[in-house]
Amino acid sequence: MSKLGDLGAKLYRGEVGYDFVGKRFIWYGVSILITITAIVGLAVQGLNMGIEFKGGAVFTTAKTTVSDTKARELAKEASGHAAIVQKLGNGTLRIQIASLDTDSATDVKKKLATGLKMPEQDINADLVGPSWGEQIANKAWTGLAVFMVLVVIYLAIAFEWRMAVAALIALIHDLTITVGVYALVGFEVTPGTVIGLLTILGYSLYDTVVVFDGLKESSKDITKQTRYTYGEVANRSINGTLVRSINTTVVALLPVAGLLFIGGGFLGAGMLNDISLSLFVGLAAGAYSSIFIATPLVVDLKEREPAMKALRKRVLAKRAAAAAKGESVEDEAYDADEAPQIVAQGRAAGRRR
Repeated sequence: MSKLGDLGAKLYRGEVGYDFVGKRFIWYGVSILITITAIVGLAVQGLNMGIEFKGGAVFTTAKTTVSDTKARELAKEASGHAAIVQKLGNGTLRIQIASLDTDSATDVKKKLATGLKMPEQDINADLVGPSWGEQIANKAWTGLAVFMVLVVIYLAIAFEWRMAVAALIALIHDLTITVGVYALVGFEVTPGTVIGLLTILGYSLYDTVVVFDGLKESSKDITKQTRYTYGEVANRSINGTLVRSINTTVVALLPVAGLLFIGGGFLGAGMLNDISLSLFVGLAAGAYSSIFIATPLVVDLKEREPAMKALRKRVLAKRAAAAAKGESVEDEAYDADEAPQIVAQGRAAGRRR
């Protein structure tokens, strides 16, 4: 068995584990710091909205040896506006210039043909109106709102309202970080970015629901025993699915990293950057939030209940009594009125996943 597989088996059996829940305030602090950085970046630099949202013209040239820097200078000289130029993998150029109408675009096309020393018919010009981008943005916001509402309703019914609230906070956390990264690195926001943002919501929610399902099974009849607090059962649920979550995330990140660093970086496929950056950051943030944010938040909400407070007192009292006798609580058998199925149910839930 590989070292990672051996570690996963030990985590699954509860032989080893990391206290994610006990150290949750550290992770809350890290998340708050990252979120504040993202918000500041968004407020200071703002998003670099693509031409689909601002309106303008997109010129695609035939294969040329002219560099993107030289083409940018030619485009600015021809239009009087700053231009975004991308060198595509097949040697062609994609030149975006905002705030151009039909007449201006025709004039700019002629000047570009002269400057690039190619026939005018070898340059394709597409005009984009800002109203189209506004429609896309409005539909994206509508889709996001509907998705969030449906998620909260589903989780509240399938699990409980505390888990629904925690999952919603984790999703907002992931979206904020992803959008903030876009602002900080200055990547262009296009419809591909919107698609990527909507896609990561499902990935982020998936790992969270898996942990929640294990926690739901593990915490059945939890008040009938005095060996574990709710927070400890939640921590065992996280550890039980930890290696599985890591494996799933790594497998998902590898092809996305290929799109971002190879497709977008080396091949110059600009559209790949738009969607792959949002997927890459969102997947990583989603895996982080499902482990370090969502479940610890459930614990904070759940342990406010009188029944969970009473359970915690009983567990701590039993441990104090055992310590006074020099006994180990972990070595004790469950009492007849306790629930020995707590750990077994969590493991069964993990196998079903």
